[in-house]
Amino acid sequence: MTKHRLNRFLAADGKCFDVAIDHGFFNEPGFLSGIEDMRAAVATVAAAQPDAVQLSPGMARHLQAIPGKEKPSLVLRTDVANIYAKELPHYLFSQIIESAVEQAVQLDAACLCINLLLIPDQPEIHAQCVSNIARLKPEADAAGMPLMIEPLVMQDNAKAGGYMVNGDLSLIRTLVRQAVEMGADVIKADPTDTVADYHKVVEAASGIPILVRGGGKVSDVEILQRTKDLMDQGAMGIVYGRNVIQHPHPGAITRALMAIVHEGRSPEEAKTILQDLSS
Repeated sequence: MTKHRLNRFLAADGKCFDVAIDHGFFNEPGFLSGIEDMRAAVATVAAAQPDAVQLSPGMARHLQAIPGKEKPSLVLRTDVANIYAKELPHYLFSQIIESAVEQAVQLDAACLCINLLLIPDQPEIHAQCVSNIARLKPEADAAGMPLMIEPLVMQDNAKAGGYMVNGDLSLIRTLVRQAVEMGADVIKADPTDTVADYHKVVEAASGIPILVRGGGKVSDVEILQRTKDLMDQGAMGIVYGRNVIQHPHPGAITRALMAIVHEGRSPEEAKTILQDLSS
């Protein structure tokens, strides 16, 4: 039954572009840029027809209220954490929402998303995430609800000047494997510092599809090239947030990225699509 819902999340080619618009869930002022008006933000992205949109329980209504059968599928964010500030607070948490699977079924979600955090010198956060996943996985399986686990390897916030991904291959590959061992149906993983190494992360996933996170906002040229390179390394798609919602033309960049993910277009061809749709 999980496979049935997974078919609504992944496209017929097994690939996926999931646009994450769940940033407001994490209580960070800087995360609201581009999504102050969620109804408009979701409508703009949905009109560009990515495969999925990732939302919190309180904001999922903006996607599911769109009439018709052609809208993107819903990925429901199931946990909230306070680990994204420039300086970590005294008390850290990664809290799973109550009745996550029941809420997902009621909202007609196609997939759940949950963090597996690894933060320097904060083992209790990793332990909380492991506990959250261990609790959620059997409930998700019982309802036939796919589970996307997000292994997130972070740098020290204070040294990095805030929330920054650690692109170390060894750390990413190891955490991805743990997510697979815990029963992930899909992985949402960090990019590595060296994109040419990413096939090793794919290998560690042992056949579970990997969608790559976008991270912070970068230039159009960089995000298009990185996406193509990651797909060539064996990734099955992407989960981008700020590189879409903070873009001057969110719909156009979505269509350009979809062309890379599903049609194998080159970065140059995708840039032309972006320019044509932005004019």
